[in-house]
Amino acid sequence: MASPTIPKKIAARQHEITDDFLAILDRHLSDLLAGRLIDMYEIRDVAGEMNIHPTHLSNTIRLTTGYAPCYFFERKIMDIARNLLETTTQPIAEIARTLTYDPSNFTKFFKHFQGSTPKQYREQHWAQQREASDRAKTELLTN
Repeated sequence: MASPTIPKKIAARQHEITDDFLAILDRHLSDLLAGRLIDMYEIRDVAGEMNIHPTHLSNTIRLTTGYAPCYFFERKIMDIARNLLETTTQPIAEIARTLTYDPSNFTKFFKHFQGSTPKQYREQHWAQQREASDRAKTELLTN
């Protein structure tokens, strides 16, 4: 038996919902980083802003992308965390609070997705940066 096809109008709406979800998530995280907000959105908050039911939003995101909404939250939070660890000297506890985490929970979250603690990640990144800089200096001196 052939699987039913989704009418184009409904399929287009699913992609619109997904695009809106991702845009709201990006805006929310930007506001959080800028200090304009202090609480992390939950799926119900995004759904409320979109005027749809949280279950419908979650099901639509999963159907359209193959991933649950939390996947996008987690991926974007990890991107922000890695960027802050790489580009700032901001204390890890401060980064955690900025992202609405208790520092110990942030370390657990980060290690789960990255495979290292935030401190280990930062130290490894900075060591790689120093090595690359030293190699570049050596190349300049030998040429």
